[in-house]
Amino acid sequence: MAHKALIVDDEKSIVDLVRYHLEKEGIQCWEASEGNAALQLARMHKPDLLILDLMLPGVDGLEICRLLRRDPGTASVAIIMLTAKGEEVDRIVGLEMGADDYIVKPFSLRELVARVKAVLRRGKDSETAAIRSIGTLEVDEGKHQVRLNGHPIELTVKEFDLLCALMKAKGRVLNREQILETVWGYANAVDIESRTVDVHIRRLREKLGKECHRIVTVKGIGYRFEIEG
Repeated sequence: MAHKALIVDDEKSIVDLVRYHLEKEGIQCWEASEGNAALQLARMHKPDLLILDLMLPGVDGLEICRLLRRDPGTASVAIIMLTAKGEEVDRIVGLEMGADDYIVKPFSLRELVARVKAVLRRGKDSETAAIRSIGTLEVDEGKHQVRLNGHPIELTVKEFDLLCALMKAKGRVLNREQILETVWGYANAVDIESRTVDVHIRRLREKLGKECHRIVTVKGIGYRFEIEG
């Protein structure tokens, strides 16, 4: 089954270019040029991926991100933000609200397609994916579900991928560069991208409740997942 994407930007030329390159990859696309229409389409079609500009008429991109994450029907939609160069604060806020990745305008279409593929790759080989249980935490990769003490918890795409990457390391320390390459699909991180990892770690800890202690910060290096205790 083809992946589905919603492209949201008020610059028609950008939408057309992005749509052309995604459809070449076999991805079905919808488009919107303002916030209210984007919300309506996202709720109607439940795409796998939202490519979302921050500066939009009507409801802005940050608010769209917040509203979609609060809605159980769209909480798992992957979100890649498009941001203007220099909007570092907005990028951090967007990540805090649940965006999975960001790309800065002007951007390389080749890079965008690579990031899209990395986000969508999580569904590959889902039928043979493992179920991992540690403490009161259970992670089912095939169904893309996480349960804490038997109760489901909602994670974004990247939070889920990050949790799986840490668990698969089986107690080994992963530095930020390894996490960026494994979870986000790119290396040679700059400072803002390294902080992307820290933001997602913080959000993941908040959602893991009493099991949050399992994500251990190794100062000056990175993070590991505690499998004992």
